[in-house]
Amino acid sequence: QVQLVESGGGLVQAGGSLRLSCAASGRTFSSYAMGWFRQAPGKEREFVAAIGWRGLPYTADSVKGRFTISRDNAKNTVYLQMNSLKPEDTAVYYCAVGGFLRSAAPVEANEYDYWGQGTQVTVSS
Repeated sequence: QVQLVESGGGLVQAGGSLRLSCAASGRTFSSYAMGWFRQAPGKEREFVAAIGWRGLPYTADSVKGRFTISRDNAKNTVYLQMNSLKPEDTAVYYCAVGGFLRSAAPVEANEYDYWGQGTQVTVSS
């Protein structure tokens, strides 16, 4: 059974940093893209960042220069380092896995096959 478990969320002041982790189990995902999405109250889920199976990262313009995605295939884990956090970054953050052997990591949520339960990130002003 595939499971994705996020951790690292919490409450932080504006300008602070958090590092999210997502540990996958149940199978090996080295041939899949791994991504992060977020959903704020009353808003649709939006793409944050993804990293392809070859390690090429993609980052949404809204977080570019502040967020960095990385992966450790040996640990079946994807990370999201979030720096210079803003109140508008407040959301539930979800990790996802999909895009088997795709040359470019997907940026659409419906192209991901597996999802975590989400972790809350709250940035106070």
